[in-house]
Amino acid sequence: MTTEDWQNGGFGLYIHWPFCQAKCPYCDFNSHVVAEIDQKRWERAYLSEIGRIRALTGGRVLNSVFFGGGTPSLMNPELVAAVLDRVRASWPTSNDMEVTLEANPTSVEAGRFTGYRAAGVNRVSMGIQALNDDALRRLGRLHSASEARAAFDIARKTFDRVSFDLIYARQDQSLADWKAELHEALAMSADHLSLYQLTIEPETAFGTRFTRGGLKGLPDEDLASDLYFVTQEMCEKAGMPAYEISNHARVGAESRHNMIYWRYGDYAGIGPGAHGRLTIGGHRRATETPLQPGAWLKAVEGQGNGENPPTLLSRRDQATEYLLMGLRLRDGISLSRYETLSGDKIDFNKIRYLSEIGVARTDGDTLRATTRGRAVLNALVRELIPA
Repeated sequence: MTTEDWQNGGFGLYIHWPFCQAKCPYCDFNSHVVAEIDQKRWERAYLSEIGRIRALTGGRVLNSVFFGGGTPSLMNPELVAAVLDRVRASWPTSNDMEVTLEANPTSVEAGRFTGYRAAGVNRVSMGIQALNDDALRRLGRLHSASEARAAFDIARKTFDRVSFDLIYARQDQSLADWKAELHEALAMSADHLSLYQLTIEPETAFGTRFTRGGLKGLPDEDLASDLYFVTQEMCEKAGMPAYEISNHARVGAESRHNMIYWRYGDYAGIGPGAHGRLTIGGHRRATETPLQPGAWLKAVEGQGNGENPPTLLSRRDQATEYLLMGLRLRDGISLSRYETLSGDKIDFNKIRYLSEIGVARTDGDTLRATTRGRAVLNALVRELIPA
C-alpha cells in the first residue's frame, strides 16, 4: 500500500472553537456556554498545537484551514490573525488555500468581519438554519430572519465566498413551506448551501423531549423523502447540484476543506473535541482530543500535547472509511484506490445488484451512489462492506 494515499485528498487543518452564546436544542456538537473567555490563553494553546502538528507533518502543502465550533465568529479577529500567521509560517500553502470561518448571525459585525478578512479568512459559512421567525424560535436560535438576511449581506460584501446552512424536515413544515423557503435561499446568491434534514440526536434537548413524547409535528418517512427529493430537484435546476449528500454548490464553489474529508485526505484536528486523520511514517492514525475545554487547555499547557493517544487504522478500517466518506460525493470512489487501501476488491456481485435496483452505478474505475442511493446511503454501504 502506498504510504502517501492521503495525497489523493490533500491536507487540511481544523481548529475547534468550543464556545457559543447559547446551546441549540438540536445540537450535539462539542459546544459550551461560559461567562468569560481568556482569548490570549486560547491563542497560546492553539499556537503550541500548531507547532506540534508541524513537527509531525514535515513540509507537506496545506490546502485548507477551517475554524469550526461552537461559534468561531465569537473569536477576536486578532486571535484568528495570530493563528493564521503561525499557520503560514509552519507549512507551505497552496496558491488557492481556502480559509473558512463559521459564523452565527447574532455575532456578525461589519468591523469584525473586516478583521477576519484582513487576517486571511476568504470563506464564511453561516448558521442561518431557517428563513422564518417561527421556525427559528422552535430551533432555539437567537437571531431573527431579518437579522440573518442582514448578516448574510454583510458577509457577501466582505468575503470572496459565502455559504449558509438551512435545516428542513422541521416540525409542522409542509412541502410547500420548504419549497418557498428554499426558493428564497437560492435567490440570495450564495454560492454554496448546506441543507440538512433535522435529526433528533440523543443527549440533546430535542432528544430528551422526543423520548418523553414531545416534539410533535415531525414529518413521517414519506414526507421526509419528498422533502429530500424536491431539494435535489430545485437545487439542480438552480445550478447548485448536490456534490455531496447535504451540500450544494455552483461549479468551483465546493467546500475545499470538506472535500478533504470526503476524498479521504489527511487533516489535523486542534481544539477540544477535534478529530483528525494523519499519516505519519506510513501509518494512518485516527486522532481525537479531550472534549472539555478546560481539560484540553490543561493537556496542552501541562504536557505540550492536546491529543489523546492516537489509534492506528488497519487497512480494512481505512478502506471502510474511504467507502463511507467517498460515496457521499456525487463523484463517488475509485475502485482501484479502494483495492489498494484494503488489499481486496469489492464483491462485483454486490455492485451489480445495487446497480440493478438503481442505487449505484459504475463508470470504468468509478463507483457512485445515485441520487436514490445517496438517500439510503447507510444501507448501501452496509451492503458493500465485506462481512
